[in-house]
Amino acid sequence: MITKSLSTEAETRIKDFFINTIEPKDLAKTIRQVNYALSMCSMRGCETLESELNNIDDSFYWLNRLAEVLDPYLNVD
Repeated sequence: MITKSLSTEAETRIKDFFINTIEPKDLAKTIRQVNYALSMCSMRGCETLESELNNIDDSFYWLNRLAEVLDPYLNVD
């Protein structure tokens, strides 16, 4: 695994994300929920997907927010 230090700007954005947006425990739970739903969908031919749509929707939102914190792309002009 390659490890690099985060830039000061990235550290600031990440701290702000977890202070003002979502708690780390809640994000970790969200990531686990979407991983579970997607794994079950893959293994069972998506019969689980319908019951997990809310979790997938929430997870998609939070993972995209985190991605934008780590490497802004959508908000760049």
